[in-house]
Amino acid sequence: MKSKRRKFSATFKAKVAIEALKERESLSELSRKFELHPNVISKWKKEFLEHADQVFADKKSDPDPEVDIEKLY
Repeated sequence: MKSKRRKFSATFKAKVAIEALKERESLSELSRKFELHPNVISKWKKEFLEHADQVFADKKSDPDPEVDIEKLY
């Protein structure tokens, strides 16, 4: 019988990645604690570090400026 694939929220992934960054526990200890494979934890940690700059990105600088509807018609 096939088991369903587990889905994790972004909050949970961030929590696990931060715990991995603290390096207070080894990957094997974290994998037992959160019931995840160590490779998954490493992947989430890497993604977290790669996209950390987006947290402080300026939200006002939208790439899509306001479109003048009158000009479109």
